[in-house]
Parts: sequence; C-alpha cells; structure tokens
Amino acid sequence: MKYYFYLAIIFFAFSTLSGQTNQRNRLIVLTDIEADPDDTQSLVRLMLYSNEIDIKGLIATTSCWHKTMVNPESIMKIVQAYGKVQPNLLKHSPDYPKSEVLLSLIKKGLPVYGMLGVGSNKDSEGSEWIIKELEQDDDRPLWIAIWGGANTLAQALFKIKNTKTIKEQQLLISKIRVYAISDQDDSGIWMRNSFPDLFYIVSPGDDYGSATWSAINSFIEGIDNSKISNTWIAENIQQGHGPLGALYPDVAWGMEGDTPSFLSLIQNGLNVPEHPEWGGWGGRYELYIPDHSRQKKGSSGVPNEPETRKIWTNAIDTYTPYIASDYGRAIKPDTFTFKDNKVTLWRWRDDFQNDFAARMDWCIKSYDEANHNPVIVLSHPDKITVKSGEGFALDAFNTFDPDGDSFAFLWFSYPEAGTYNKFVRIEGTENAHGAYIIAPVVDKEEIIHIILKVTDRGIPALSGYKRIIITIEPK
Repeated sequence: MKYYFYLAIIFFAFSTLSGQTNQRNRLIVLTDIEADPDDTQSLVRLMLYSNEIDIKGLIATTSCWHKTMVNPESIMKIVQAYGKVQPNLLKHSPDYPKSEVLLSLIKKGLPVYGMLGVGSNKDSEGSEWIIKELEQDDDRPLWIAIWGGANTLAQALFKIKNTKTIKEQQLLISKIRVYAISDQDDSGIWMRNSFPDLFYIVSPGDDYGSATWSAINSFIEGIDNSKISNTWIAENIQQGHGPLGALYPDVAWGMEGDTPSFLSLIQNGLNVPEHPEWGGWGGRYELYIPDHSRQKKGSSGVPNEPETRKIWTNAIDTYTPYIASDYGRAIKPDTFTFKDNKVTLWRWRDDFQNDFAARMDWCIKSYDEANHNPVIVLSHPDKITVKSGEGFALDAFNTFDPDGDSFAFLWFSYPEAGTYNKFVRIEGTENAHGAYIIAPVVDKEEIIHIILKVTDRGIPALSGYKRIIITIEPK
C-alpha cells in the first residue's frame, strides 16, 4: 500500500540522511485523573503519540486536589476508546501498540496523600512497577511524567534506597528523568532534597500561573490564541473524530496542563529531551537553584520550601514571531517581541496543536485523506564546525512532503540554546531551502543552534524541524 511506501521513505530520511536516531523514549505517567478533566485530555493526546513514545506505565495516583482515592478505571476508559481507533491509526504508522498492551500497564498508587504514602510497608502496585521497569535490561532513560502527586515515585525511591546497594541505587536513579507539573503534594521537594543526583524538571511549588507548563493554556496578548479556544477543541478534537476524541472533556480549569510533560519526548527533529536547556515543545529549562524569595505561594497547601540543590527549572526566551506577508517576501518578523519563561513553550503551540488535530484525523481517515508531516532532508550533517567570521551554507533541498503538499521553509537562530547568546542573522532570506550565515567573530569556542522549520500547506498545516548545532572555533 502507498502509505507503507511513504513510511519506508520517512524512516530512511530520518535515520540515515539526517544522522539522527529513532530511539523511542520510555515513559511512565503518574496521574491524579478525575481531580481535573485536564488529565483525561492529556491522556487522549498521549494515546495518539504511543507510536513514538514507548509507554511503560499508566499509574493512577493522588494529589493535593484528590487526596483519598485513585481512579485507574478512568485510565482504562481512555485506553479502551483508543483500542477502537487503533486499527485506523495503523494506516498512518505501523508502531501503534495494541490496546491490550496498554491496558496491562495500568497500575495504582496508594489512595493517600503525599508523604503519608512513603515509608516502610507503603509499597503499592505503582511503586513496585516503577522499580520493575527501572531494573529492565534497557539502557534508555525512564521518563516519569508527574501529572499530580509524586508519592508513588517517592516510595519507589524510598525502597530503592533501603533495599539496594549503593552501586545499585546509583545505577537505577541515573536512569530516571522526572518532568513534574509543579508540586501537587509534599513528596516532590522530599525527593529533590533526598536524592541530589535525581534528574528533575519542575517549576517548583504551587504557583501554577507562573509555571512554564501553564503556557499551554495561557491567553497571550498580541498573538492568535484561537488554537486553544473551546470552539477549536470542539471542531478539531471532540466532535466527528471517533470514540477517542468524543471522550475529550470540556475545559474546566485549564486545557491540558499535564501535556507539556511528554511533548518534548515526541520525535520531531526539534526535541532533544536529554537537553532541557536546548528547548522544545515542552518548554526550555536551565539547571540552577531558584530564588525562593521570589516564589509565590499558591492555595493548594503544598509546602513552599527552598530548593537545596540545582534543578531543571524555568528559563527565559526572547522571541519575535514570524508572520505571513501578503506581498513580497512571504514572511516577515512581527512587531511584537516577547520575553519570559512561558515563551519557551507557547512559541511552538500552534505547531503542536495542529499536530494533535492531524492525529485526531488519523483516527478516522485513510492515509490519502489525512495530512502528514513534511520530511526534512539536510544536505549535510546536523553538527558542523566553522571558523570565527567564516561564511557557511546550510541546505535542505531534498526535503519532501509524503502527501505531495507544497511547503514553506523558515531558518532561524535559537540564541538561548547555545553558548553564544546573541541573535545570529540569516543572510539574504530565511525562507528558501538554503541559508547562508556568517559565523560571529569569537575569541573562544562557542556553540550556536540554527533551527529549520518546514511547514506544509495541508489541512491542518503540519511542521517538521531540524536542529543544526554549529561549533565556532576562534581563528
């Protein structure tokens, strides 16, 4: 069939021509599902990326909003709906798992709040499952997405610390990558204090409005926010897209507040989850001890305590969007420039919302009826070295779209992702298949990141990316 031919081409392009790997990221989700409809919303989206993310556990937990019960049956309902559309999803990717596999991964944490569920004889089905997955003969990191309370992971770490040798502890903990949606119980700060080597991404505390992840549903003055509107959600997700979309609930507090925890695990050419400081769909984070005196207190009752070591936390981008131009060059910089931590996430929001909408179409449409991402093919490696002040060319002439759609190029520098924190200009034009850049003059080795974004003109318009990392050596 035609779509298998295209899938073979796409695999070849990504794995061979770009020099990047297709290794899927392992993921366990801890969810306080039923505390807020947004967990259900995020789980619906996650199902559509189960071909790209290797889901290893879906664990029902408590939180400060949901202290005395867990609801694995609500996870089961979503997975069962996924099972009804999985045969059609296979028309678009052969890697969608059977629903029976995902159903077997649904587990429970203890129905108690926070540190009341951590200690001797506090093991649960969920905490034991985390340990079991960590002990697998698998060199890939294990990502833990915490959508509510964190005590199921805290209990797994407690048991590891009290039953394993120092060497075994170090090995298991070194595999863990946490992305927490702020702190929703008192076990998050306990883990960060007790395990100083634990990789932990978080906007700490319960000041959710200032957190990077909240940019997924924040109304931003000066941009088009329509793709997070209730009208857009109803038309593109909830209605007319099969049984999985029909289970996507209306927004109650905020749309999909938990989704950023896995957005950067999606293989789109931009995301590099092992490098939160490089930025991606889940936002950008830097490793430092945050200033506790500037941390606002929320109303959840979660402790507001200072951090005792470096964590991956909020970072700031300066961003000027490009907008369409009716005459002359097809794009131009907007008149607005934005600068804050939320920019690091919402700058990609239209792209990942369109991507979500396209995958909802995959639930009901044939390959020929639906849209698929363009495939970027670089004419050179994605890591190059140049001399200070030297001109060099980048090119993606062989880029193609599997649906035969027209597409547009956009090259831009991402200053905050590298060590050279100044904007690097694309000479001539930013919207052709090739780009010419003059390396800045430096007196020490510097790194710059250039992003190529290619967007097709299908419906919905879909984007692909390449990140080119350039080392500039002084002369």
